[in-house]
Amino acid sequence: MRRWPARRWGVALLTAVGTYLVIAIPTDLIDTPFFSREVAPTVWSWPVLVVSAILAGLVTATYVAYPEGAAPKRAEGRLGMAGWVITFFAVGCPVCNKIVLLALGTTGAMQFFEPVQPYLAAASIVLLGWALHARLTRENSCRLPAPSPIQESSAHENIEPVR
Repeated sequence: MRRWPARRWGVALLTAVGTYLVIAIPTDLIDTPFFSREVAPTVWSWPVLVVSAILAGLVTATYVAYPEGAAPKRAEGRLGMAGWVITFFAVGCPVCNKIVLLALGTTGAMQFFEPVQPYLAAASIVLLGWALHARLTRENSCRLPAPSPIQESSAHENIEPVR
């Protein structure tokens, strides 16, 4: 990451701020007249949101002008997106989330979903961290050239059959 150009750091910063706002406003961590929250935010909501936003920014920046041979794999992108979505559920109000309310009802949201939120928070950070690790590891690896058809045929000709 020390060799990243300013463009990548700019994308990381903009994505981190965007992620922070896109999650904090609808979950009412940032108070606005558009959204309200029935249950007060937990103590760990803010740190989880900050860490997740930073990791999401860094993961996104790895997709900007990646070196040849470090093309992204679909699984890495899915880990980052899953981490981002899980962060939204982890820091959100358990009874304000329409999906949770439809699935569990108000009582179920408080009894079953609220105790699970710290685990969702940890999972989101782990997924985003793993996606970043995978992207950075792949980016710093060397791509091996594919053997030419001439090299393959000559390699097979020199092998003697086992008797």
